[in-house]
Amino acid sequence: MSALKQDIEKALMGVLDPATGKNLMEAGRVKRIDATDSHWAIDVEITNPALHVKKKIEGDIAKALSGIKPEEAVLQVHFMVNAQARAEERKVLPGVKRIIAVASGKGGVGKSTLAVNLAAALSRLGSRVGILDADIYGPSVPLMLDTKYVRPGLVQDEQGRSLIEPIENYGIKMLSIGFFAGDDQAVAWRGPMASKALTQMITEAAWGELDFLILDLPPGTGDIHLSLVQTVPLSGAIVVSTPQEVALADARKGVAMFQMPNIQVPVLGLVENMAWFSPLELPENKYFIFGEGGAARLAQELKVPLLAQIPLVQGIRESGDRGLPAALDDSNPASFYFRDLAVSVMEMSHRLPNR
Repeated sequence: MSALKQDIEKALMGVLDPATGKNLMEAGRVKRIDATDSHWAIDVEITNPALHVKKKIEGDIAKALSGIKPEEAVLQVHFMVNAQARAEERKVLPGVKRIIAVASGKGGVGKSTLAVNLAAALSRLGSRVGILDADIYGPSVPLMLDTKYVRPGLVQDEQGRSLIEPIENYGIKMLSIGFFAGDDQAVAWRGPMASKALTQMITEAAWGELDFLILDLPPGTGDIHLSLVQTVPLSGAIVVSTPQEVALADARKGVAMFQMPNIQVPVLGLVENMAWFSPLELPENKYFIFGEGGAARLAQELKVPLLAQIPLVQGIRESGDRGLPAALDDSNPASFYFRDLAVSVMEMSHRLPNR
């Protein structure tokens, strides 16, 4: 080994790996060092691909090497993501069999309504279900599950640690940032703070034994998503869209995010929400307000299943507003759509790898 490489390795021993608390060399994170007079390249393995994590490590490396690197040499830090190591290190949610993310490329497509009703339908079919409202800037699960004015308490586990106790209603365990913020309080947090809050609700909560944990993700494909999917070993993801092209363009990006090499979460399929409108007085009529069959065509294009087409029904909105999910209301004509979706998810879950 050259003296220069030895000096670089020694310097990198002053840079901490955020996942283990050890230095990069001790943690085995440095996979390659290639240094010439004009170019220094360092490959670093990470388990969390969030942008703020990468920037922190890159900045720490540059600072650590500043005393030995010639000014004319260009430093490049390449990151390699090991998602499996992330899951093994954290041993997250050992009592949860399946963790399903419900995502959307854009807001306003009914993602949270879909997530809540999926959770309710799974519970009604006999599954032990939890839901985490990870839509940190627009939490709506407490309202839709009639727990708006309830606040979680603390319980102790077998090791004496204090854990957040999820609220339970309709047989569904739930946590949301909405439980910790006032109705008129804006959650004006930057990405790292929001990611930390979500991580606490996952790793420092007494979720117990569950067949399914549904994650209602924020809309979009941002830094919070990357942090979350690397904190939680997801079993699969569902992407929600409406039929119009502007929503489908963003749904395509949502599917692509889960299929990225550093994420690789199975996409269970697409759900087309607000697929058509049928007025109460003309229940047999279908009016395709937002276009017809857009998500079906996108599912075929991306080679993923179309899990369900949910119509635009006034009763779904009314049920959500009064805190009784449509999936639990037999008088609601839309309830069977969510039941069929839940059945499909249960059938597909048996083909997913065990956690």
